[in-house]
Amino acid sequence: MYCPKCGTQNPDSAQLCKSCSGVLPGPGAQAPIGPVKTSGLAIASLVLAILSPFTCFITAVPAIILGIVGLVKISKSAGQLKGIGLAITAIVLPVVLLPFFALLMGILMPALARSRQMAFRIHCGANMSGLGRAILLYANDHDGLPSTSNWCDLLIEHAGVSPSMFRCKGAHGGRCNYAMNKNLENFDTGSAPHDMVVLFETHPGWNQTGGPEMLTTDNHQGLGCNVLFIDNHVNFVKTKDPDKLKW
Repeated sequence: MYCPKCGTQNPDSAQLCKSCSGVLPGPGAQAPIGPVKTSGLAIASLVLAILSPFTCFITAVPAIILGIVGLVKISKSAGQLKGIGLAITAIVLPVVLLPFFALLMGILMPALARSRQMAFRIHCGANMSGLGRAILLYANDHDGLPSTSNWCDLLIEHAGVSPSMFRCKGAHGGRCNYAMNKNLENFDTGSAPHDMVVLFETHPGWNQTGGPEMLTTDNHQGLGCNVLFIDNHVNFVKTKDPDKLKW
């Protein structure tokens, strides 16, 4: 005899279901015949519940709704449907997993933010290194560094520099986020120390030139800034070290 509530098969003489303890129909009552089917709604709700952590819990609400509807249909099926456990699991699973998901995101988000900022820093350093090579190319062709008054324009015109190379992704907009050391105007680079500043990060502008008063660490959350030196190497100078730069 099949239980009309959960669909479990019981001995013909049983009065209570061995699975759900529900009252079984009497000997003269009509009991469902044949194999009991698992509710498709219960299966679908469980699948959606399992997928919810991977979909940022977008499928959690449909899983709960389908689970509730599945329970109702199973209870009204007179034992022809089973899957109460699947439906209940689908309803409970998103509720149980949500706090763990929130905790995991709380741990991962700062790490992702740091990775994003590190990517910005590396991209900015690559831009500055490319500008350094363009400056060397210009210097070889014109027997001197580009003028500090219009160095951006000269590098685009004579060294084939892309305008995007002047922008740091960590900065909040601006056509160019770098400035040239003002002391390089008419300066003999052959006698310059290898760690003399050529380019440094500054606030948005174009053809900017100046000294340490213009240097900014805002593009990298105040942690430091990229600096190009006369020997064409780029370093990320931390906030505590700008006073050590040679201008």
